[in-house]
Amino acid sequence: MACEQEPVDEHKERRLELADEMEYSIQNEMLNKWYPTAYDEEYGGYLANFEFDFSLSENQNKMIVSQGRHLWTTSKAYKMYPEEEHYLHGASLGFQFLRDKFWDQEYGGFYTNLDREGNVLSGSSQNGYNEAGKTAYGNAFGIYGLAAYYEVSGEEGALELAKKAFQWLEENSYDPEYGGYFQSLARDGSPIQREEDTPSTSTLGYKDQNSSIHLLEAFTELYHVWKDPLLKQRLEELLLIIRDTIVQDEKYLQLFLYPDWTPVSFRDSTEEIIEKHHSIDHVSYGHDVETAFLMMEAAEVLGMPNDERTLVVGKSMVDHSIKYGWDNEKGGFYDGGYYFAGEEAPKVVRGTKNWWAQAEGLNTLLIMADLYPEDERDYFSKFEQQWEYINNQLIDHEHGEWFSGGIDLQPEFKEAKKGHAWKTAYHNFRSLANCVSRLRSF
Repeated sequence: MACEQEPVDEHKERRLELADEMEYSIQNEMLNKWYPTAYDEEYGGYLANFEFDFSLSENQNKMIVSQGRHLWTTSKAYKMYPEEEHYLHGASLGFQFLRDKFWDQEYGGFYTNLDREGNVLSGSSQNGYNEAGKTAYGNAFGIYGLAAYYEVSGEEGALELAKKAFQWLEENSYDPEYGGYFQSLARDGSPIQREEDTPSTSTLGYKDQNSSIHLLEAFTELYHVWKDPLLKQRLEELLLIIRDTIVQDEKYLQLFLYPDWTPVSFRDSTEEIIEKHHSIDHVSYGHDVETAFLMMEAAEVLGMPNDERTLVVGKSMVDHSIKYGWDNEKGGFYDGGYYFAGEEAPKVVRGTKNWWAQAEGLNTLLIMADLYPEDERDYFSKFEQQWEYINNQLIDHEHGEWFSGGIDLQPEFKEAKKGHAWKTAYHNFRSLANCVSRLRSF
């Protein structure tokens, strides 16, 4: 990503030192732990479930989100380290499994969950839709991985499959009335509606920030390699919807919204009801700092890298997260806050620090430091503090990879799984790789 100002001279030596530390961690405490161990040479795709010491877990079912993320990561790893040819082989395994197993040959779209061999799983998911159903979020990560693989391989089949997935979303998930995309879809692609008996804790029928920001991310990756006019239009629409509608006046993302983009909020309810619906309605500082980056990345690929409105909103989201969700003593972004009725400031309601939010915060803090080196918040010092926290409380220097959350607050994560359907190297590899590149660019 471009930045408006060059790093100040006194930071250069420190920047190179930090870049070396981060690249060492990428090579010796992350990528080498995942790959080639995660390549499923027998059935294709990736083994996704690993114990704390990176021994294989018994269950090796496969989810489109983690498979797409592994495909993206191996593709980007090959781009970063082309001498390590096994990354390209691993990416090829991922592409073929998406093409041959995850893509629904009858109705189109990517299935959500398969077993290791590639059979569709039966039963119900936590959100209440059948496993044979599909999500915009899952299809986004299919596109994301395929576009990255096409960039490094030139495999036309990968680009064609990404185009098919984009068109499938256009025909089924896209909302021509209010814009944006429906998240929960039946196998045939039809959006699943909320019914009178849909539990209040279910997200069925809602639109949401999470699928929106990752569709933005996926379309950004795809537009790098396919300058399609409709894709550009949808990418621009998503950027505007996220930036100007999903981001609330206080400068945080509303997690879930009705189809017309009215917020789903429990702010006027009792604290018991608010707590019950925490997963639907709270301030997610990790998503806020991540989205600030994703919006700027989208604006750049659209040809407006220093778009003033996007920069202003992105910075305000980061500043809001620092003001209300940042641990000034140790560093790190808290998992959740809440604007209770009548209160002008959000209260921290989840004081833990999960791994992906810290990764996204690291990347975004460095971007802010380079864009606004004279800002009173001193983003670079916070970036250094964030890296220290990650290095001391998240990276497993014995077994490799990152713990699921800071072990100063959740020491039980020392023996928790290092890999599962929702945890791959995507967040932390992207963050460190972006930081290494930016730190070394003067």
